Amino acid sequence: MSKKMTKKEEALPKEPEKEEKKEEVKPQKVEKAKPEKKKKEEKGVHALYKIEGEKITRLRPTCERCGPGYFMANHQDRYTCGHCGFTRYKQVEK
Repeated sequence: MSKKMTKKEEALPKEPEKEEKKEEVKPQKVEKAKPEKKKKEEKGVHALYKIEGEKITRLRPTCERCGPGYFMANHQDRYTCGHCGFTRYKQVEK
């Protein structure tokens, strides 16, 4: 029993037989709850000065390159200017 094909059917490409593919099942990742980060308290201008009676003293040095008005950041072993990058190391006391 052969079937005669029409011209339209001959022009259409034949579909390849579909093979069943086994899909790999991946285990779902369980997301762990991340601990919330603590926000740093913003230090205001009051953290840069100390008021004693009627005297005002600066707690941090000013930058030697930039001049007055640019305070240096206080790190563990050094002072650093955030404006120009100048670094001055603290003297180690023995």
